[in-house]
Amino acid sequence: MIRYEVKDGVAVVTLARPERLNALLFEMREALGTHFEEADRDERVRCVLLQAEGKAFCAGGDVGRIAEDTPETNREVMKRSHRMIRNLAAVRKPVVAAVRGACAGMGWSLALAADVVVASDTAKFAQVFRNIGLVPDGGAVWFLTQYLGTLRAKELVFSARRIDAAEAHSLGLVTRVVPDAELDAIARQTARDLAQGPTRALGAAKKMFRFMHQPDLVEFLELEAAEQMAAIRGYDHREGVTAFLEKRPPKFEGR
Repeated sequence: MIRYEVKDGVAVVTLARPERLNALLFEMREALGTHFEEADRDERVRCVLLQAEGKAFCAGGDVGRIAEDTPETNREVMKRSHRMIRNLAAVRKPVVAAVRGACAGMGWSLALAADVVVASDTAKFAQVFRNIGLVPDGGAVWFLTQYLGTLRAKELVFSARRIDAAEAHSLGLVTRVVPDAELDAIARQTARDLAQGPTRALGAAKKMFRFMHQPDLVEFLELEAAEQMAAIRGYDHREGVTAFLEKRPPKFEGR
């Protein structure tokens, strides 16, 4: 479900579960975290390209599987998710994300953690956590606040509304919007161009950008984990998942 290969200095990481819009399973989060760590260590790798098969980048977590989770598995999923995001953000080389179609929830967190986001004109982004009674995860609040400021970030999280590629670009959440038919070629070329650059200096610049943000991403993820576990135990999350599976609007009670 995750493919990894290194070619011409570029580590290509591919989400390969297109039949489920690349919704993330536990083992996919684990594999992604491992591959990002591998790409960071591998001296052959000078850039990372994160892409996906099919018509969607990533629809987030697999809500159908969430209904089956226990508190123990929830904690383990959170642990692996945070490792995945930390390792992606910590890659000391440029990371390019190629996004088409749905990019929601944790899928959007993956894109937000990249350095360059090349989006197809079909891309749609959403913070959908309110629909299932959860807080945003994968550092989404941290990333969105850095890019947008608090008020705009809150609006996206509180509304759970979907924004298209053009709006995402205007907000500064996407580097470039391209025709869908050209996405793969342009993203690959962007990654190759970066791989031919002074990647040690670019990696140092990434570290400097991270130091500009307070609180630190790792500290923020610890707070996020505590709040998410509390939300998972609440009524509204159970109601949100049940409503999703029954294909009806949720009836939240604020608890």
